[in-house]
Amino acid sequence: MALDEPSACLPIPERTSPVGLESYISGNTLVSGDGPAWRDVFVQVLSRHRAQHPFLVPAVAEPLIVWIMSGSAVVEERDLGGKWMANRVEVGDFFLTCSPVPYEMRWQAEGNQPFRVMHLYVSVPLFERVVEAIFGKDGGNVTLKDVSGGRDATLSHILTLLNEELAADGGGSPLYVEGLAQSLAVHLVRRYAVANAEMRAQNALPGAKLRRAIAFMEKHLEEPFDLGRLAQEVGISEFHFSRLFKKATGLPPSHYFIRQRVAKAQQLLQETDTSIIEIGLMVGYSSPSHFAQIFRRETGLTPSDYRRG
Repeated sequence: MALDEPSACLPIPERTSPVGLESYISGNTLVSGDGPAWRDVFVQVLSRHRAQHPFLVPAVAEPLIVWIMSGSAVVEERDLGGKWMANRVEVGDFFLTCSPVPYEMRWQAEGNQPFRVMHLYVSVPLFERVVEAIFGKDGGNVTLKDVSGGRDATLSHILTLLNEELAADGGGSPLYVEGLAQSLAVHLVRRYAVANAEMRAQNALPGAKLRRAIAFMEKHLEEPFDLGRLAQEVGISEFHFSRLFKKATGLPPSHYFIRQRVAKAQQLLQETDTSIIEIGLMVGYSSPSHFAQIFRRETGLTPSDYRRG
């Protein structure tokens, strides 16, 4: 299957809320769980467009489950500028993500059935309570692994019950929904938990310093990359900053900075009529050819082709 290259990109923050995430994805909300019964989980049933062009999905703090309720589709995901990974999904398949950074997604529905999905977010307090109950003092180093196009009978059963409760009179029973939410969280942690220490906790830049470094980069996209200023901002040496930053994000600081510039350029190309030359200047490239070269390397398209898409 071949889909168009990136063509739709709304403004994207580093993180967003479960409610806010929907403003970045096309489709219609059919039903949403709110009110006192839905304190521990946020649930939406959504009707998606049959073809979704590539778009950037901001990270959310809450573990997210996307469960296929109707139809089938080929869904593709990738890190910004990375290789597309495809999964064909149908009713009962699910995605699980706890992505700390934005990523790209696109899909193409198949067959004649409407493509409908459930989005469910487990609240951070509930997730942390369950992790602590299961792992004790080591729970701070636990997260959930990503799953794309998986199948899980227990998960599907709990989600079916939650979907039925969405349609119940009065917005659902708080006691019943709370029990289902806890059962779901326990199942997720038991089956999909991984040691965060393997990826980040050991010899990685602490979260507060990482966030400060990323925020500093975002403020200075139009300026040349300056490793010394960045390391000074978080209070450690350039050598240690570079090593710990890469350990935490998987990228050297300079490459992460380039990807931030490209993400900002994608936003400006789609949201504004600003000329490509001016956009290049706004994200730090005085040479249009250099800007086009970097943009194409990271996205696979020239800035003009991206805007036309």
